[in-house]
Amino acid sequence: MSTNDVTAVRTRSTFRLQCTVSAEIKAQPERIWTILTRTDGMVDWNSTLTSIEGNIELGGTVRMQVPEAPGRTFKVKVTRFVPNEEMVWRDGNPVMFLGVRTYSLTPNQDGTATRFQMTEVFTGVLLPLIARKLPDFGPIFERYAADLKVESER
Repeated sequence: MSTNDVTAVRTRSTFRLQCTVSAEIKAQPERIWTILTRTDGMVDWNSTLTSIEGNIELGGTVRMQVPEAPGRTFKVKVTRFVPNEEMVWRDGNPVMFLGVRTYSLTPNQDGTATRFQMTEVFTGVLLPLIARKLPDFGPIFERYAADLKVESER
């Protein structure tokens, strides 16, 4: 699957960095939601992860590793969880450096597809100091959305 079907948009200011990707997936929200919220087998279809463990549920903690940061484990908290619609993951300190990732699913009018959208927003006083060290999230997010699309439409 080519990532041409999905496009990420990145915006940046001094204390805010945002990247959003969306894709139309020919699957029901329930199917996509199941794929998004089950850690077992996630590394098999998701090329943006090297490992993931934990509970993807309200209040749950998820630990993951990614190819762009070998040896580093990211620990996120699930702070919003509306089955088949939306979830939010948070990591960090709201003043110093905070990452908030929002996943949303919106079925189309005739029920033949679902619009998947994922937005990550980084904020905080440390952002200007570390922004240059962050990877370009656009291609990573496009790859993630393409992987999710393939797995959901299988």
